[in-house]
Amino acid sequence: MGDELTQAQHAKLVAELAELEGPKRAEIVEAIKVARAHGDLSENFEYHAAKNEQGLLERRITILRDRLDHAQIVEPAASDVVGIGSRVVVEDESGDRFEVELSALGGSGSVSPSSPLGAAILGKHVGDSTPVTAPRGSWRATIVAIDAS
Repeated sequence: MGDELTQAQHAKLVAELAELEGPKRAEIVEAIKVARAHGDLSENFEYHAAKNEQGLLERRITILRDRLDHAQIVEPAASDVVGIGSRVVVEDESGDRFEVELSALGGSGSVSPSSPLGAAILGKHVGDSTPVTAPRGSWRATIVAIDAS
């Protein structure tokens, strides 16, 4: 079973893959070609750096292809329930508020549906309070607002 993604999240991965397989791959091939022209490859830092970067790029491409091959497209949740793709304002027990997006893509400001917070808020409504059991301790999260994107 793969990641559950909204159509917008899926499109974001497709665009990243196209960028990596097109311009980024061509850029690295050119960097290797230029570095190779500098002579002795055994002590050629630029060549080894470009080859390393190529390996990282190809690994990222493989990961993206696998995610896309196994992804399940889901409809964004209704605006009154937390679902994949929802942006949620959460309040902790001390009254601090923060906004997260429920997404398997990761990145700044997002939480995975399988993370402690993501699993706790999935399917909840505005006003619901739920326990979150995380590695750093347990706390209560209250859903303040939901924006289904």
